[in-house]
Amino acid sequence: MWVCCGAVLRVLLLVQAAWWVSVGQVRYSVSEEAKVGTVVGRVAQDLGLEAGDAEARRLRLVAQGRRASVEVSGASGALVVSSRLDREELCGKSAPCALRLEVLVERPLRVFHVELEVTDINDNAPVFPVARKNLSIAEFTTLPGSRFPLEGASDADIGSNAQLSYTLSPTEHFRIEEEKSRSKSLFLVLAKPLDRETVPVHRLVVTASDGGRPSLTGTMELVITVLDVNDNAPQFNQSVYTVILPEDASEGTLVARVNATDPDLGIYGEVIYEIEAVVPPSATDVFSIDARSGEIRLRGALDFETVSLYHLHIKAKDKGTPPLLGHCSIELEVLDVNDNAPEVRVTSLSVPVSEEASVGTVVALLSVSDRDSGANGRVRCWVRPSSPFGLVSRLSGSYSLVLREALDRERVSEYEVEVLAEDGGSPPLSGRRGVRVSVSDVNDNAPSFSQAVYTVLTRENNAAGAELGRVWARDPDEAGNGRVRYSLWEAAVGGWRSASSYVSVDAESGRVWALQALDYEEVQVLEFEVRAVDAGEPPLSGNATVQVFVVDENDNAPSLLPAAGGGAGGEAGGGARGGAGGSLEAWSGEGSEALMVPSLWAWASWGSPAGQVVAKIRAVDADSGYNAWLRYELWEPRGKAPFRVGLYSGEVRTTRALEEADGPRQRLLIVVRDHGEPPRSVTATLSVSVVEGAEAAAAVAAGSSGPRASSVSEEVSLLSSASTNVWLVVAICAVSSLFVLAVVLYGASRWAPRAGVVSGPGPTTLVCASEVGSWSYSQRQSRSLCVAEGAGKSDLMVFSPNFPPPPGAAAKETQPEPPALLDTVSGPPCPGTRPFLSLLSFCGHGISPLGLVPWILLLVLDGVNWSFSFMFCPLWTSSGSCFIQVG
Repeated sequence: MWVCCGAVLRVLLLVQAAWWVSVGQVRYSVSEEAKVGTVVGRVAQDLGLEAGDAEARRLRLVAQGRRASVEVSGASGALVVSSRLDREELCGKSAPCALRLEVLVERPLRVFHVELEVTDINDNAPVFPVARKNLSIAEFTTLPGSRFPLEGASDADIGSNAQLSYTLSPTEHFRIEEEKSRSKSLFLVLAKPLDRETVPVHRLVVTASDGGRPSLTGTMELVITVLDVNDNAPQFNQSVYTVILPEDASEGTLVARVNATDPDLGIYGEVIYEIEAVVPPSATDVFSIDARSGEIRLRGALDFETVSLYHLHIKAKDKGTPPLLGHCSIELEVLDVNDNAPEVRVTSLSVPVSEEASVGTVVALLSVSDRDSGANGRVRCWVRPSSPFGLVSRLSGSYSLVLREALDRERVSEYEVEVLAEDGGSPPLSGRRGVRVSVSDVNDNAPSFSQAVYTVLTRENNAAGAELGRVWARDPDEAGNGRVRYSLWEAAVGGWRSASSYVSVDAESGRVWALQALDYEEVQVLEFEVRAVDAGEPPLSGNATVQVFVVDENDNAPSLLPAAGGGAGGEAGGGARGGAGGSLEAWSGEGSEALMVPSLWAWASWGSPAGQVVAKIRAVDADSGYNAWLRYELWEPRGKAPFRVGLYSGEVRTTRALEEADGPRQRLLIVVRDHGEPPRSVTATLSVSVVEGAEAAAAVAAGSSGPRASSVSEEVSLLSSASTNVWLVVAICAVSSLFVLAVVLYGASRWAPRAGVVSGPGPTTLVCASEVGSWSYSQRQSRSLCVAEGAGKSDLMVFSPNFPPPPGAAAKETQPEPPALLDTVSGPPCPGTRPFLSLLSFCGHGISPLGLVPWILLLVLDGVNWSFSFMFCPLWTSSGSCFIQVG
């Protein structure tokens, strides 16, 4: 069909061109929007040019004032479309649209006029002046049928392509009307009242359609805004808000955010929030609300224990006139937290508690509570320390503090009992309450002395009323139960005198007093018991033994013993026994004190060898120890005298053989001195007659008790000389051994730890005084050597070893141990005869065993006629003991 139409069109164009040529003008027609290259007409042919002449004669098209969208093809001479043809652009709304063209031919030059008509096609859709049209219509107040003018659309095409019709998108509220007038006005008509709260904005589309085939359309959007009036009250999104907050929520915490909406606009939709009421009313100041945002925040503190549930009534109002209101409520549940510690209260307290109270005795009643709830309010209790008290639960929250162990006031007199309570919160809280429980005393402790045996040392000749020492008994009870009084129990001394005649005990202080002066030569040891009795009911008592050792003082000077005979090799004789007569004086005492003693005399023979015993001076001292340790010194003659005196033996020996030049008689002045402080002495004069051997033998025979005194004397001299050699060898070996042992012990004493002396009971010991006045004790028995003649005497040298502490001895708590009381010693001095010579050992306190060597050497070198006995003990501690006695 389109092919046939094209052929017909071409025929018409050829006919029209032939007509135009005949009149000198060619007319063509072409549709707008024809494709580039479309042949509009054959200009050369229509102008009567031969084929090929168009190019030779340079046929071309000349436009007149506007851009030509066609051109002449030089080869064919055809008029073709060279660019887009837009009728609306070329002619606008003019009809018809004809373009005048000039065709120029050279050789010869000719001008032809060509008219090109551009025909319209429906290539333009209707166009509204605006794409969106905004309208405002008040709700309810605008009545149905109201008309609102609209601007119509336009179409660039012409003819039927520009004939427009209008339609409106479906809606029940509006319709479109077109008024059939010259101006063809368009209106929007309201068909139904508007409700802004239902549809605040209506969006409609107006469509314009042209009459082309096919029809083209254009649209315009209508935005219809519904104007508001105050016809709606604010509405909350919830009528009841439920909120849970912990009670420890801080100030400013957001409780809730309420929201009320008002569908109205402007001031009609602006909502203001207020708290209308709070239950309980006392919590009005606890909450605050933001009038614009509706945020409710804490302004005070919550307390679950006071109020656990709050009710808040909230109202919202708009700004209309009159304002419209909306309401809601908030239920705030307070969540308990563990913010209360348990409380412990003492409802009853029964103190003091007797120390003899039985187990299970109720001491106090306690009440424990916690204001929190649930696990936070569940409380467990205990006591500290756990003994001797415990808790017994009676009812919920009620406890009894009971006694679980026996009490001892002397061990603990008062208890600080702490009752602790802890709840089950997380973290748990605790409470505590201190209860002071004092323990009342009963008389359940007897007085106890710090020592079972007290040792007291006192010098003889003490003043009457002098304090000897002090005993002290401890009674841990209090008040009258612990008040102690002391008394002396009678005990015989020596079987005939009681201790009460010598000493007394102060009932309050326990001081031991001397009632009279003590004499060592009369009483060496006083032993008695002291009883301590408390003032309890019934009274309890304890005993202790007191041993008072009387320490000897140097109050007796040495005294010379009468001689049994005289002569060479014998003892010095007295003047009453015969000899070369004359009475000699012996001076005894100290200072200017003098005492007449019998004359002393002896014989010696010419030619006697060195070391021959001429005489032996015998003296004793009523004192003991150092005070009775005697030493003999030759005062005159001094220098190269033919005689010497044994320092401790008193033996007078020849230092060399006697010669005639020595004279027939030698007068010796001998001093016997003890080791007391100050020392006492006695002075004796010994006359030695030097005679011939026969005369010496006769003198000996005259002074002896049997015949053959001279031969006996010679035998004794020979035996003495042999014995001296043997004993010298033995003594040197012994001294060497003792020296080595002393060196070893001294080394051990320098490295061994020093043990402290501990007081306590022990075996019987003996007491002596040192040369320097120190006193010590020993548990070892001494050995005593006594001579056959003279009064019996004990010379005791003692050192105290370490004693183990007495079993069950109670430690001092409040009072120090009296310093006057020493370690326990007991036992009588050595009975028997008095020794001829006592050698005191070196009592402790830093004296080393090396000090024994010179004394033993003196004994060895002193002569043949000596004897000794000793007991050796280690001296490596300050309290070591040793005893050596020689007689």
